[in-house]
Amino acid sequence: MSMNDTPSSERIHIGFFGRRNAGKSSLVNAVTGQQLSVVSEVKGTTTDPVQKAMELLPMGPVVIIDTPGFDDEGQLGELRVQQTKRTLNRVDCAVLVVDGTVGKTAIDEQIIQLLMDKNILYIVAYNKADLGATAEDDGLAVSALTGDGVWELKERVARLVKTREQTGKLVGDLVRPGDVLILVVPIDKSAPKGRLILPQQQVIRDTLEAGAMPMVTRETEYPMALERLGRKPALVVTDSQVFGVVSKATPEDVPLTSFSILMARYKGFLEDAVRGAAALNALQDGDRILIAEGCTHHRQCEDIGTVKLPRWLREYSGADLQFDTCSGREFPEDLSPCRLVVHCGGCMLNGRELDYRRKCAADSGVPFTNYGTAIAQVHGILKRSLEKFPSLAALLP
Repeated sequence: MSMNDTPSSERIHIGFFGRRNAGKSSLVNAVTGQQLSVVSEVKGTTTDPVQKAMELLPMGPVVIIDTPGFDDEGQLGELRVQQTKRTLNRVDCAVLVVDGTVGKTAIDEQIIQLLMDKNILYIVAYNKADLGATAEDDGLAVSALTGDGVWELKERVARLVKTREQTGKLVGDLVRPGDVLILVVPIDKSAPKGRLILPQQQVIRDTLEAGAMPMVTRETEYPMALERLGRKPALVVTDSQVFGVVSKATPEDVPLTSFSILMARYKGFLEDAVRGAAALNALQDGDRILIAEGCTHHRQCEDIGTVKLPRWLREYSGADLQFDTCSGREFPEDLSPCRLVVHCGGCMLNGRELDYRRKCAADSGVPFTNYGTAIAQVHGILKRSLEKFPSLAALLP
């Protein structure tokens, strides 16, 4: 991935929902100016959510998602409806496409209720204005066929999504121009070939935009980097996997944290992660822990999610723990069998999907933490890793 590309997790996600044959796919194509979705007179042509990352005026970088109809039928249709409902958990804004020649139906009202329950911003587009369709007070008339109303629809969506833009900093607000940061980046079998992982790229970019200077090194050269720097770095940021090694080599008066902890703050759940880490002190034999990752990748030996974390947690707790894993879009709604959820930094997930996962845990009464926070806790350095965030460090005993 080019460092100039906007990752999907940083883009506004806009989903198109509605009944079959309301014209969702046709309207998606009209809005994007591309043949993103297959269009047919046959009901149920869209069988799976289709998404496309793109630049869309006047909004900028977005992810457009077309979905199967909410009124799909049969056993297979029910599975498609479930996929559509899961898509709701990651959209920042929804366009409810109504067949304007028919008007809103009970299915459309059901969708509106789901959007309201999940606090999702939405617009109702009454499609088929070319056939005489008109809009009710809660929306606007559009024609996917002629393009009438499509630009106004995009402008309305743009005004809505402005309220959901990510404006936080990863590290830029923690440093001053001229500061030197050391970023510790392991290069091992699990590292992506020829590139850095997304949080590392984003921290480098954020550091540069702040006028500070990032010094990037592996953990094996880290002591040499400290020595040759000739001055104390303003901050050391390390990959969580080598937290323990880097901590031992870092002078006590040098602030230290991890990419994962910074990402949790950026995504808005660092406080939850810190509070959730307390559950590590109460683990007992037979407790079940869910280790969740937002991306999918080929598991290597010494994989952090399936090998290192389970080993560290067993060693720290002294308990015979049971582990479940999930990755990508998979995430169980019912977490009540779990004692704890340990999530990755969430760099590949947008804010809404992470909020949904946290809510699933909260609804089940299950503590929620993340890789960097949990790893810092098992190495006895969580308080130190939160030095830049004193209000959170104060939560710890």
